[in-house]
Amino acid sequence: MESDKAYLILENGHVFEGRYFGERGEITGEIVFTTGMTGYLETLTDQSYYGQIVLQTFPLIGNYGVIPSDFESGSVGAGAYIAKYPCRNPSNFRSEDSLDTFLRSRGIIGLCGIDTRALTKIIRNSGVMNGKITASPPTEADRVEAAAHSILDAVAAVSSRSVAKMGCGHRRVALLDFGAKRGIASALALRDCEVWSFPFDASVEDIMQIKPDGCMLSNGPGDPADSANKGIVNTIRELTQRGIPIFGICLGHQLLALANGYSTKKLKFGHRGANQPVKEQATGRVYITSQNHGYAVIADNSSFTNVNDGTCEGLDYGASFSVQFHPEACGGPLDTAFLFDRFVERMAANAPR
Repeated sequence: MESDKAYLILENGHVFEGRYFGERGEITGEIVFTTGMTGYLETLTDQSYYGQIVLQTFPLIGNYGVIPSDFESGSVGAGAYIAKYPCRNPSNFRSEDSLDTFLRSRGIIGLCGIDTRALTKIIRNSGVMNGKITASPPTEADRVEAAAHSILDAVAAVSSRSVAKMGCGHRRVALLDFGAKRGIASALALRDCEVWSFPFDASVEDIMQIKPDGCMLSNGPGDPADSANKGIVNTIRELTQRGIPIFGICLGHQLLALANGYSTKKLKFGHRGANQPVKEQATGRVYITSQNHGYAVIADNSSFTNVNDGTCEGLDYGASFSVQFHPEACGGPLDTAFLFDRFVERMAANAPR
């Protein structure tokens, strides 16, 4: 239908013509690509994608439908979604809906029918860039609007607003929620941990009231060096000084690094997908990991490194450690799930005798 026609204009002026699926409308955001062949539900509900336009490099998306039990949060993180061929008639005994209907119900704009391979190559060659999806043929004003777009206070937009306790267990973990995936708390619960989730702006005094055995720093969106994150970094620094074992994942890894004097940089096009290889320096072993980040820590003493570009994928501080990838891997490989066991072991080693 003509009314379904939609356009994507990049900040460099390149225009793609396609069709809407999901919600109709206009939106501007940073375009990032993810290479996962499956896990689109986990991708859509990952708050680390907050405010971004997510591009799937795998052409057929939505073939196993919508399965709420696979969601990583209660809402869609992405601002918009691009897939070449979204499946209209999924086939899966667990499916409760189609991707098109799901996006409509959540007010999320979808764009399909464009050359997603060509768009991905532009981003790989030129770096991540902003774009605007619109129903009308784009103008220079649309391009300027896209180029000027930025995301501020991303963590505050996705963090929980209150303290919540999840399960019971032998070890008590304070989870700082910067947009946490549900898989993180689930992985801790499987290891006999009682998880207390705290908002991003919780004070050290708030956290210490539960007398935690350890602290978990979650994934989340945005630039870790954003000035809005200074308070979080200060809180993490004080928790570190108190000797509490800390395990950071993704944004949590970056914020822990900033609290320990490291700096971060923006990557050309980031690492996103369930097939990212990392090497553990102590063993020389390579693991396949799930990742979603556009920034990296600058370090020459990494515990894990990215096999493709050599960037830092982990740091070890002794009682505390962190990784850039997702060991809970929802969705993705579970090669590095043992890191949660390592965290439990360090909490046990740090416990009073």
